[in-house]
Amino acid sequence: MKLKKHFLAVALAACSVPVWGQESSEPKVEFKPHAYLQLQGGAGYTLGEAKFKDLISPAAALSFGYQFTPVFGARVGVSGWESRGGWVNPATSYSYNYVAGNLDAMFNLSNLFCGFNPKRVFNLSAFVGGAVNYAFNNDDATALATNLLQTTTYQLEYLWNESKVLVAGRAGLHADFRLSDRFSLNLEANANVLSDHYNSKKAGNADWYFNALAGVTLRLGKSYRVVEPVLPVPVTEPVKKEEPVQKPVVKEEVKKPVVKPVAEEYRCDVFFEINSSVISAEEETKIAALAEYMKQHPEVKVDITGYADVQTGNAKINERLSKVRSEEVRRMLISKFGIDASRISIAYKGDTEQPFSENVKNRVCICLAK
Repeated sequence: MKLKKHFLAVALAACSVPVWGQESSEPKVEFKPHAYLQLQGGAGYTLGEAKFKDLISPAAALSFGYQFTPVFGARVGVSGWESRGGWVNPATSYSYNYVAGNLDAMFNLSNLFCGFNPKRVFNLSAFVGGAVNYAFNNDDATALATNLLQTTTYQLEYLWNESKVLVAGRAGLHADFRLSDRFSLNLEANANVLSDHYNSKKAGNADWYFNALAGVTLRLGKSYRVVEPVLPVPVTEPVKKEEPVQKPVVKEEVKKPVVKPVAEEYRCDVFFEINSSVISAEEETKIAALAEYMKQHPEVKVDITGYADVQTGNAKINERLSKVRSEEVRRMLISKFGIDASRISIAYKGDTEQPFSENVKNRVCICLAK
């Protein structure tokens, strides 16, 4: 019961970093499935009768994982290096090597209890899984067995010589310390349980080894995406024609000029992802509405001005990016929605002008039809 309370306390501590909140008028942050790589090294401890320090050995792991949801992920990897065993009389220890192929189910406790937050510095995860353990190089235990037979009646009843393949169960905790959107440092503690045949001795119970690892995590894709709020499309009402005033009948019929409705100015803001000129499905609906407006008002023309945010890239890159963005909007109006090219003019400002106070909104093309 005490262990359960300590476990929950650690999980809640992982939520102590403030959450990256979003107001309803701000861009929405959504989880994005992604893969990652982990490289770890550390120490292992094989449970046995010898002194604790005599049973410590090196350990390493290389893993590939995929985070399917904010809470659930999976990981496959290769771990191993060395395990150790101990004999009481005569007091001695022996080593052997192993390689294990691991498959783990990962559960992000910080996201489970506190909600998804891609900017959280500390995340705590638990995992359970299994492994196929291939042990080899058991020469030390073989030499010990030979010595025991010569000097005593004791023997290593589960001694294996060239190699041994066993199935293992495993579980542990994984702590992640975020450095950036791509990189993290990690700490991990895991426990692995195998049959009694692992360390060559017959004990009547399972054999265990434990690993304490530290390493780095490289995310192979972004763990979140920012969805810009969809601005309402202005609805224009046609100008009503005035009914002619009835006048007394005169000899000559006076024709009044027909007053054509004047189109109101129409603005459309098309937002982009960072360092991208790809038009998303949400932004394409805005361009479709602009095209429909231009078809209803064939006399209007549209000015498209591209921008880039000043906090990303440099002036040269941002100028080129803003130009490509405005050209992409122009291309879609012409090729997909049939607007004549003579009705469209483009400009690009790079990061020399920032039309919005919020930096993320300056990855935009402002379309003004009049």
